[in-house]
Amino acid sequence: MTTQRTSEHRRPYQLGIDVGSTTVKAVVLDGNRRLFSDYRRHNADVRASLGALLADVERALPGARVHASITGSGGLTTARAMGIPFVQEVIAGTEATQRLHPEVDVVIELGGEDAKLTYLHPTPEQRMNGTCAGGTGAFIDQMATLLHTDASGLGELATRHTQLYPIASRCGVFAKSDIQPLINQGAAHEDLAASIFNAVATQTIAGLACGRPIRGTVMFLGGPLHFLPALREAYKALLPKADAFVTPDDAQLYVAIGAALLAEKEAAKKQRQAEEAGATSVETRGEKLTTLMERLAAAPVQVESPRMDPLFATPQDREEFMARHSLDVIPKVSLDEAEGRCWLGIDAGSTTIKAVVIDSQDRIVFTHYASNEGDPVAAAVDIVRAVRGALPQGCEIGRSCATGYGEGLVKAALTMDEGEIETMAHYRAAEFICPGVTSVIDIGGQDMKYLRIRDHAVDSISVNEACSSGCGSFLQTFAQTMGTDVRTFARMAMESSSPVDLGTRCTVFMNSSVKQAQKEGADVRDISAGLSYSVVRNALYKVIKLKEPSDLGERVVVQGGTFLNDSVLRAFELLTGREVVRPDIAGLMGAYGAALTARMHDTGEGTSTLATIEALEGFSVETTRKTCRLCQNHCQMTISTFSNGERHVSGNRCERGASLERVPKKSELPNLYDWKYKRIFGYRRLTEKKAFRGDIGIPRVLGMYENYPFWFTMLTALGFRVMISGRSNHDLFETGMESIPSENVCYPAKLVHGHIESLLDKGVTTIFYPCVDFEQKLTESENSFNCPIVATYPEVIRNNMERLAEPGTKFISPFVNFGNRDYLPAHLSKTFKEYGYDIPVEE
Repeated sequence: MTTQRTSEHRRPYQLGIDVGSTTVKAVVLDGNRRLFSDYRRHNADVRASLGALLADVERALPGARVHASITGSGGLTTARAMGIPFVQEVIAGTEATQRLHPEVDVVIELGGEDAKLTYLHPTPEQRMNGTCAGGTGAFIDQMATLLHTDASGLGELATRHTQLYPIASRCGVFAKSDIQPLINQGAAHEDLAASIFNAVATQTIAGLACGRPIRGTVMFLGGPLHFLPALREAYKALLPKADAFVTPDDAQLYVAIGAALLAEKEAAKKQRQAEEAGATSVETRGEKLTTLMERLAAAPVQVESPRMDPLFATPQDREEFMARHSLDVIPKVSLDEAEGRCWLGIDAGSTTIKAVVIDSQDRIVFTHYASNEGDPVAAAVDIVRAVRGALPQGCEIGRSCATGYGEGLVKAALTMDEGEIETMAHYRAAEFICPGVTSVIDIGGQDMKYLRIRDHAVDSISVNEACSSGCGSFLQTFAQTMGTDVRTFARMAMESSSPVDLGTRCTVFMNSSVKQAQKEGADVRDISAGLSYSVVRNALYKVIKLKEPSDLGERVVVQGGTFLNDSVLRAFELLTGREVVRPDIAGLMGAYGAALTARMHDTGEGTSTLATIEALEGFSVETTRKTCRLCQNHCQMTISTFSNGERHVSGNRCERGASLERVPKKSELPNLYDWKYKRIFGYRRLTEKKAFRGDIGIPRVLGMYENYPFWFTMLTALGFRVMISGRSNHDLFETGMESIPSENVCYPAKLVHGHIESLLDKGVTTIFYPCVDFEQKLTESENSFNCPIVATYPEVIRNNMERLAEPGTKFISPFVNFGNRDYLPAHLSKTFKEYGYDIPVEE
């Protein structure tokens, strides 16, 4: 907090308030002097936080009168309550920048849930993210939680990175899907932190710049860019053509400063208007700050969020529910009571690790359920030590089985006997507990599965493909936001009398719904119950795609750690109209199924290959990273080598990568993709001496994967030396990123910009990239139209890549119809003539 006391003043101060999605800021100006400034998180309680902030202003400047204005994503409602003007935040930020830093050309600002890009010259053009908060401060907070740190800790980690991984940033859910496997595979947290910042910068440039280059002097504003130098460095790395970068000492306050400056402007405007209207006296004293505070405190809470029926209509309903589900219990004894041969199952999940040991009487003698803390191997080693050390005399581990995300890693580290895919492990557990089961619904930390069972076999499997909204980590994130843990959060939901309807949107969008409900006075119980409904509706309608409850069959088993939440279980039964089976080991079903699998495959001879306590004494793991060169994917491999001699390779997208450092077995089957690729692009171009018409470039993109042989042959015959761009990769994408005009166009189209840039960088000044709207007619197809992107993307390139307009550069992109070949020679001859090539039709 910054304050500067002054003597008695003659005119009102200027007060700027910025109510953001996660913070509130206030700045008080007296002309060009700043008298007060502060920045604090509001933790979703805007009214209380702002009231406390204004009280601090009043203490610093007793009796102050002010001209005030409010800005920010949460400022409109507050402005109405306080009776003062609201200004759009991009306009406020632009005002501050133009007044204080007129040399700046572009402003990049990140807030809690918004990202803004402002071009100041020749006239201001302002761009802001819409409904998605991916790549903002809240996104960074979510990613920091995955690495068990905060935003500043993430910044410190990023300064020590050695490599970058491609990570999605458009949505926090997608990013989790990228990051969690990398954590499980042993990727360094330093590299992940830097990759997160790189993803944020990529999102801003590709998503907001949309083809307009970022040049000149660039200013960084907003809390994340102010407090995280490593984030600024990520932007600088992606903007090599910018002239200079500016980061003010008070970058996090610039929007509030702009609001204060605009308050002064508005007051001056009103005074002029009054004088022009002939008013004899004009009010210029402003308002007392205490008056504004009183209005804020007295304003009624607006209610907009719809409500739902409570989870339990009466206390008797709750008692019946709890009694019924207390019956689904698996026999358990302590480990020292185990008898005979035992079997161990370990489920290495995305965020947790679970283990179950069963004995010869099918009793559970050991369980473990805990967070993997981002290190599933260390967690698994601790489990095996605990089991081995506590086995009573006469007991032995007959066989062991791993399942889950980290199956391969844990199996190699602990020399376990086998691995099983998690869907089959879950089914075996459900069938053992509920014979004749017809549906299994599993909601875990980051994944959601639905198994449809017919005739004692898995008939179909549905999983959440790209969204983990409604999974365990989803609820955990919101519980932490509310300042509580998941179990307490669940208990509160059971007590709700009026759950808030929060919809079934993704985590990022639902943040806004939760914040809105909090503003309206909804307590944590109502929000928790509403989230329970949202979890179930997401599972039923987005993953299972349930049409009728009867589709689930009569014997439904629900499992996964999320269903240990009684409020989620109750919501599921209410929405489906079915009483389901939830085993008391719902969170351990994967591990239980793995243990059952180990028992099923045990021959009864010998003992398990599972690591002994002696073997684990000197246990260590060495992690190295290499790039696989066995195909064009060039996967970034993480190789974990264990002290037992085993090793595990992760990061590979095909089985060849798992054979890194060894000569892969040559398949007897031909690689048709590789053959086709070489056949299409494996032409030998003319020598420079023979190419009497010079060089001409062709980008290796889109329709060229079909038509390159034709164009190469034709252009070579005409005396050109054809220069093809290189293979596609992520670096190539980043090269052309700032000229991409659309955030939603397909990735192959986005790559075109990088291919064109690479040709220009190689000195190729003539590029041939035709618009092919109609391909050759094929008798068995209804039509031969190309998709609009393939057909017309050369025009997008022409209109968005400034380098193509440079003197001496030729971009030849005629519209071509392969269905009319008779017309093609004359049309191409005319086109080339327009670019200075006299090529007769006959040639």
